[in-house]
Amino acid sequence: MKSTATTTICPCGNQQGYKPCCSRVHEGAAASSAEQLMRARYSAYVLKREDFLLASWHADSRPASLNLAAQQPSPTWLGLEIRQQHSEDESHASVEFVARYRLGGGRAQRQHETSRFVRENGRWYYLDGELKS
Repeated sequence: MKSTATTTICPCGNQQGYKPCCSRVHEGAAASSAEQLMRARYSAYVLKREDFLLASWHADSRPASLNLAAQQPSPTWLGLEIRQQHSEDESHASVEFVARYRLGGGRAQRQHETSRFVRENGRWYYLDGELKS
């Protein structure tokens, strides 16, 4: 019998499952692209992996903590859509995405953002993001 982790759709939407997708990056493998890191960060929000979110945030813009466990009501993440990825050069990229979520029993909401990423020493890091309306 297959493990649920390999047969369950990854939180980022990858049909291959969490284990061959975002789990590898969560456990320390370097993301191969800014988009892969974006997907892993979304999955980390779904799974409340604050440790990974902070570790994958660039030191120049990283907050001291996120306090995900304290968020009330806690968001229920509904899906991720990558709109586009743009590589400026080998070390700078941006990813436009829409993340859908619901707070409590409320209506579904969306976060539309273009995130900027930088690669240092072979690893991609989230730098910052610009919210879209």
